[in-house]
Amino acid sequence: MSDTGSNKSTLRLLLTGGGTGGHLFPAVATADQVREAVPESSVLFVGTRRRLDRDSLARSGFSVTAIHSYGLKGKNVWELLKALVVLPLSVMESCYHILKFNPDVVLGVGGYVTGPVVAAAWLLRRPTMIHEQNSVPGLANRKLGRLVDRVCLSLPQSEKFFPAGKSVLTGNPVRKKIIEAGRRRGSGNGRRTLLILGGSQGAHAVNEMIVEALRGGMEAFSSVRVIHQTGRDDEQMVKQAYEEMGIDHLVSAFFTDMAELYQQADLIVSRAGATTLAEIGVVGVPAVLIPYPYAADNHQEKNGAWYVESGAAVMFAQQDLTPQMLAEEILRIINDQTRLETMSESMKKLGISDAAERIVGICLDLSRK
Repeated sequence: MSDTGSNKSTLRLLLTGGGTGGHLFPAVATADQVREAVPESSVLFVGTRRRLDRDSLARSGFSVTAIHSYGLKGKNVWELLKALVVLPLSVMESCYHILKFNPDVVLGVGGYVTGPVVAAAWLLRRPTMIHEQNSVPGLANRKLGRLVDRVCLSLPQSEKFFPAGKSVLTGNPVRKKIIEAGRRRGSGNGRRTLLILGGSQGAHAVNEMIVEALRGGMEAFSSVRVIHQTGRDDEQMVKQAYEEMGIDHLVSAFFTDMAELYQQADLIVSRAGATTLAEIGVVGVPAVLIPYPYAADNHQEKNGAWYVESGAAVMFAQQDLTPQMLAEEILRIINDQTRLETMSESMKKLGISDAAERIVGICLDLSRK
């Protein structure tokens, strides 16, 4: 492979990961940056056989293929046995795709499929790197950290899980539209907008909590506009509740244009998933965080802690939170322009808008070795 200096004109990048949107969104943002920075690039995504993964990646213009692979963590005996039996096949399939595509670099973005693909790349002596979104790495990334050439981190707390000297704080890549929304976002004057992100996991508890909170403080919330992403199961329940309360609302199971919603929001109530935190950091929206209590290794609470310590967010454990407490905290923040601005500035300082550029830079450095 020839080294063309800082203006390298080609890059063949094999991306792997998946299983949740939190893994796929950073992958898409990284691939988009590769296409922009290296016009003659080629990107192949090796993922799971889940239809959600394949469809969302295909819409983004990826070349996509899949291997047989199953998760190991938190499985019963039979599921674990199946995953272990299939593992040699997973590695063989990965070797086939690597040899066929001939990548300059293999980048894993998390999820169980990352394990066999990055391990196969290591066996074939290809440059390898992983990206960790959360403060506590998943099982695959924790094991792979010993093998790969570089580890890209979203949060500084996760450095301790990887060998010294391998880690680089890059941030978590977010989509271009969201970066642009952060540049356009105003000062928050005028009517207040509250954005509720129920999340795909554990949305029901947040949805119920927020509906009861607003019902208990109905008069105080009469001047607040509410935008609420509910997830599929609770859309009608939440919509009906707001209509009965007479609250100005926009409710949907899912919103496709998150950039537009972030731009409108004065305050967000959300879980503490890594991708959501990266996005609101770049846009600079203050947050009330309710971490998903059953997340692996309690990583959502640990994700949120960095934002709380910096003054960008407040956080409540779901089991300790009541609707009244939530209503009081939302009103305390959303009616205080000075506090909104202070939290917004703190949130902006944590946002890393050039995360994708940093990761692609590392890809290019490894491809020249």
